[in-house]
Amino acid sequence: MDLSYSPEEQAFRQQVRSWLTENLPADIRDKVTGYKSLSKDDILRWHKILAAKGWSVPHWPVEWGGTGWNITQRYIYDEEFGLAGAPGLPPFGPAMCASVLLRFGAPEQKARFLPRIREGDDFWVQGYSEPGAGSDLAALKTRADRKGDHYLVNGQKIWTTLGHYGDWIFCLVRTDSTAEKRQEGISFLLIDMKTPGITVRPLILMDGGHEVNEVFFDDVKVPVENLVYEENKGWTVAKYLLGHERMGSGNVGASKREMAALRALAARETKNGKPLLDDPRFRDRLSRTEIELEALEITSMRFLDKMRRSGQPPGADVSMLKIRGTEIQQSITELMMQAVGPMAQPFKAVDDGAIDFFTSRLAPRYFNYRKASIYAGSNEIQRNIIAKMSLGL
Repeated sequence: MDLSYSPEEQAFRQQVRSWLTENLPADIRDKVTGYKSLSKDDILRWHKILAAKGWSVPHWPVEWGGTGWNITQRYIYDEEFGLAGAPGLPPFGPAMCASVLLRFGAPEQKARFLPRIREGDDFWVQGYSEPGAGSDLAALKTRADRKGDHYLVNGQKIWTTLGHYGDWIFCLVRTDSTAEKRQEGISFLLIDMKTPGITVRPLILMDGGHEVNEVFFDDVKVPVENLVYEENKGWTVAKYLLGHERMGSGNVGASKREMAALRALAARETKNGKPLLDDPRFRDRLSRTEIELEALEITSMRFLDKMRRSGQPPGADVSMLKIRGTEIQQSITELMMQAVGPMAQPFKAVDDGAIDFFTSRLAPRYFNYRKASIYAGSNEIQRNIIAKMSLGL
């Protein structure tokens, strides 16, 4: 097992780092590091910058605009983005829908959608969860009835991240309600968000932000040509897609940047004249989180080495990256709240000079990150996957 980087890989890291220093817009970086939401214009502007460089879809095959980088280079690319405060592109189009199209899409679907996803011409969102089908995704009830050359879709999706920005949405829908197993009778549809009958309603979260939405479908006509793979075989597509989603959940680079910011906060002098780092209990928890982050990085590199040698996608044990990565992210937000104390309260005015924007956003960020252990399949579900698929329990 080789967990080191070659000189060529180190040079590649420096290339990515230098390019980000020169090309990442300062206002976008400041929003990311200040925990402020990016607008649709921000996201698309950054997407266009990456597309012009040829870096918007580095994991795609070269014939569709990918870079031809190996798995280690793609990992370095993601890590450097996190370290620099550069936002990753929302995964729904470039990583998720595109991965499905590349694996299961018809040639006409690839030609129609992939170039537009690559260039950032369409903003994609995900329609999976429903009020009664979140972690238990197979319980979904949104229905698609075949009517000649189109489907008629009725139902509701919930927690649709950035749904208010969406141009297109990929959805799991039930096309056969008589199937014996719930995982059967499900299909994967691509739906134009401008189609009549679609209503997007905001869900305002505890942090005050509008990030997620409810999406309602009332007799929405979807051409049959927008069906991906086979009718009633959408569960096969869904499982494939979720594997891609979980591999990127560790966010090692961003967590390392956040850990550095946490140490800087804890080193500041408090009212009693001593920094919080002098508190042995706080220092113990901080050290534990740092060690866990180092272990996560090493584990990620083990997966990289395995994938590099086998050429195969990760197996079920990739769930451990999702579990530990999200728990570490949550731990960092908790420690930041403790380091700042009362100044972390949400929506506090910052024009009195007493605190800065960064600290004023810590409480909203803490609230927001409670979701991290739920999205991409809750951590409880991930533990069950590891027990069943990897440990044989």
